[in-house]
Amino acid sequence: MKRPLFLMVSICLLLFLTACDGQTQAPAGSQPVNETISLTVWGAEEDEALLQELFDSFQSHYAGQADFQITYQPQSESNCKDALLGDLEGGADVFAFADDQVAALAAAGGLDPIENEASVRNASLPAAVEAASVGNTLYAYPLTADNGYFLYYNKAYFTEQDVQSLDQMLEIAAQAEKLIAMDWSSAWYVYAFFGNTGLEVGLNEDGLTNYCTWNSTDNPIRGTDVARAMLDIAASPAFANRPDAEFLAGVRDGSVVAGISGVWNAVAIEEAWGDNMGAAKLPTYTCAGRQVQMASFSGCKLIGVNAYSQHPEWAARLAEWITSEENQRLRFELRGQGPANINAANSQEVQSSLAIAALLEQSNYSQLQRVGGKFWDPVSEFSTSMAQGNPSGASLQAQLDRLAEGVSQR
Repeated sequence: MKRPLFLMVSICLLLFLTACDGQTQAPAGSQPVNETISLTVWGAEEDEALLQELFDSFQSHYAGQADFQITYQPQSESNCKDALLGDLEGGADVFAFADDQVAALAAAGGLDPIENEASVRNASLPAAVEAASVGNTLYAYPLTADNGYFLYYNKAYFTEQDVQSLDQMLEIAAQAEKLIAMDWSSAWYVYAFFGNTGLEVGLNEDGLTNYCTWNSTDNPIRGTDVARAMLDIAASPAFANRPDAEFLAGVRDGSVVAGISGVWNAVAIEEAWGDNMGAAKLPTYTCAGRQVQMASFSGCKLIGVNAYSQHPEWAARLAEWITSEENQRLRFELRGQGPANINAANSQEVQSSLAIAALLEQSNYSQLQRVGGKFWDPVSEFSTSMAQGNPSGASLQAQLDRLAEGVSQR
């Protein structure tokens, strides 16, 4: 009688051990295998193909543990905070966003501290960890460490010496009847002219409102000096005020031979210019009779998990998957974006990238983007006026006073 009992116990033990021997276990508290796990992901429109590939590999990796239904929806990373806070419970489970939004999202309850903090910290670049944190608490998964801008140029027209000076570049491009593009409708890029002048903008201690001295008349370089310099640049026949899509269109049709953009355009520009693609830090420009090095905002892209997700464990797993070392390498290969993962960032492929090298060179003149929501519209209004040659004829000082008042509004 003992023999059948022993056999039955052995079979049960074998089945139990076999079930526990899987390489990847479902998250604690996850649903049964036949349960449908619906996840919505927000990402940049240009990332759709890459994200769909990552969704497919995620579902293959976790096949049999749940029935996944992952839906992609395009959402600008720069506007993600506003879209999510407008409807937290109805928002995406997983979303990509710019790091300057992390404090507001955490304060509003849209993000919880991530549970596997130690492993993410150890795997990510220190600057990316800082960008994804509020105080010492990590709230998001670092995705890229390349959210900045620099100069692309066509080596058929410019030498390495030429691209040190915007004045020289504009002169060469004008003679060739070509264009140099920069988006002055975006306050993000316009910071380039003010950042190394001693004129300041940034967040107050409340973390929401701004201070701004761009209208200063006491600084060695006054705000009006920068405004006049911008008007001089805009008056060049070689200058083109173009948003990113129009810049790329000009690169492809040959009308644009240089422009200011980021690593996200590296693949497309290399396809258009081939071996003639060059990349460098931003040039200097003439302001108040001196050469001023153009500055830049810098930052990281992050992946967040909605604190109101109906499936937080699986949402976190998907966020980890999107930001894994392997998939950050794939993102660099397909999109040219610089990884936040230490191992991926130190790979030979990344280190040999012209765009990444230019971004690193520009980082000596960059500032982590930390401005409140009132910064964007007043600056864009001012810079659009400058790009158009100040058509109203309004006082430059008055326009700068209006800018500073709008940016500093509480």
